[in-house]
This record gives sequence, structure tokens and C-alpha cells, in this order.
Amino acid sequence: MRKAFTATPRIWLVLIFLGTTLAACVPLEAADVPAAVSSPIALPPTATLTPGLAASPTPSPAFTAGPAAESTPAPNSTTRPTPPLVLSPTVTAGPTAAAVDSPTVAETRTSAPMVTRIPLYTYRIIHTYPHDREAYTQGLLFTDGVLYESTGLVGASSLRKVALETGEVLQFYAVPEPYFGEGLTLFGDRLIQLTWKSQTGFVYDRESFALLGTFSYPTQGWGLTHDTQQLIMSDGSATLHFLDPWTFEELGQVQVYDDNGPVVRLNELEYIGGQIYANIYLTDLVARIDPESGRVTAWIDLAGLLQPEDLDPPVNVLNGIAYDAQGERLFVTGKLWPKLFEIELVPQPKSYLPFIHGLPDGEPAALATR
Repeated sequence: MRKAFTATPRIWLVLIFLGTTLAACVPLEAADVPAAVSSPIALPPTATLTPGLAASPTPSPAFTAGPAAESTPAPNSTTRPTPPLVLSPTVTAGPTAAAVDSPTVAETRTSAPMVTRIPLYTYRIIHTYPHDREAYTQGLLFTDGVLYESTGLVGASSLRKVALETGEVLQFYAVPEPYFGEGLTLFGDRLIQLTWKSQTGFVYDRESFALLGTFSYPTQGWGLTHDTQQLIMSDGSATLHFLDPWTFEELGQVQVYDDNGPVVRLNELEYIGGQIYANIYLTDLVARIDPESGRVTAWIDLAGLLQPEDLDPPVNVLNGIAYDAQGERLFVTGKLWPKLFEIELVPQPKSYLPFIHGLPDGEPAALATR
């Protein structure tokens, strides 16, 4: 009896303890359950989810993406579409359309070699012709079996008619000082010549070289060509200007770019098969450019045209592209070069450019003569 009596208080103590604990445990109400626990996971508004793929957020507000696809200008539009915007001082964007040869984001240009998915061509020399070593070539064109050439340097600038086979100067006009001759094109029966820093262009009669008039433009003058409807002018930057061939009023412009950003120092120009070919000043490269979008559609590497014996006396850079539309012949030369070449383009299996980057926009202080 003693044992049973003493156990009863212990049992009651245990029961009192358990009852107190259970009383403190209040069941959760439905309103106390967070909505996220009972609701499906929602994607943020800046993300998309594709079956089998992870969600891919849209770019952050730190940059602006390029256009979703290249736009087609209205038939009578005078404003050319512009390339993707610069995202930051170190990053640029290309089109986000499904173009297999264009990454959407790439680093800005550097002096290091790069691999580009834009087609690359080299060349095969078909014929070699003599070229005047004193011709500082700034503009070049071919028509009716002869070359027309614009040369530069103050006091030595000229307009020339040249025999292709012999290099003989058949007709000559000395551009007066202080003008520095630049790009040249033939529109109808008028030869149109730019000058470098004078913001002045000259219009000549093709047959007589008589000066018919002058015109002005607000930029430097570098290269000049036309597409049968409008003049196309470069100014040493990444911009191509489209001008009315009669009034010389600017109709529009386009920024030239490749999959690594703006392409600067566009120099001598030639319009071939609906594309613009442009020497890139200070390089052995020619860019083939879509005139509607400004996109570089191919690179042409012309390094090695001259032989060691051609370099004495010293020559200057590659500059000068001419095209024989009837014979489908492509000609190239350079400033003070002793030779002019007819070449055939050869596609390369790997699009590798040894040097295309690190070309600052504007004019280097050391290059006083361009």
C-alpha cells in the first residue's frame, strides 16, 4: 500500500505536465500559411521558360540589347537603319536575330588576334600592272577600259586618267593648294572628288576635266562611291554618309559594325554587286559592307601583295579599289605603290583575322599626311 500511494502523485505530475504542453500547441489556421507554400512558383516578368531549358532572364537595365531583327526601311525612307547600340564603354551588342554569324554580345576591339564568324577571304593575283610610285592614291575607279585616280598630299594632289596596261597617265589635272585630294567617283559624265579637311568637293567634266563646280560637307572627306541612286561617302570614322548626287544634301547615314563592334577608319570605297567594299586605313584589310544595315558581311585580307623589292623606296598603305563591271575584274593598289593588282578572292575555311582591332576613331596626331 505504501508503494501505490507514493506512485499516484508522480503519475498526476506527469499528466499535469503533458496537459500544459498540449494546451500551448494551437493548430495553425489556413490564413497563417504563406501563400508561396500553397501556390505554384511564378517566373519573374523578366524571364522565360522553355521546356528542357533553364529560365533565361532578359538583360539587366545596365545595357540595352540590339534590335530583335534587322528592320527593312520604307521604300522612300531617307534614314538608314542603325546597328546595335553600344552597351557600355567596354561591351557592344550585335543583332539578336537568329543570324548564325553574329554573337549577341562581344568585347570591344583590342589589338589581340581574334576569331570571327564573318566570312574571310584572301586572294590570288591574276595580273600585275605598273603603277606610278608618285601617286598617293586616295580614290580609284575603272570604266571603259581606263582607270581614273585621285591622289593626295597638299601640292601634289591630282585627278588622273590612267592606262591600265602601262600605267601611263593619259590626262592630268593638278588640284590647287591648299586642297588634299581624296575619294573619287564617276556619276554619269561627272567626276566627283573629295578633299580631306577642307570640307570641299569638286565636280569635273569627265571628258575635259574642266571644273564644273564645288560643293561642301560638314565632315572630313575620305572615300567616295555610288549605288546609281546616291553617293556614298566615308569620313574616317565608322559612319557612311548617303548624299544626293546633284544637290549633295545628306539623305541618311549608317554605322558600320562587325561582330566585335564599330569598324572605324573606313577609307577608299567601291560599290560592287550591291555591297560596299572599303579599305580600312592602316591595315591590309577590306571590309565588305551591307549598305542597308551597315553590317560587315565579309573581310578580305590583302596582306603580302608587295614583294620586298617593291618596298624600296618606301611605300605607304594599301588604298584603292576599282571594279570592272563588264569584265568582272577587281583591282587594288596602294599609296605610292609601284604596282596595281587584279585579284581573285579566295574563301578561307577559318575566319581568323590577324589584325583588325585597336584602331582608335579620329586622327592620330602623328599621321599628319593621312
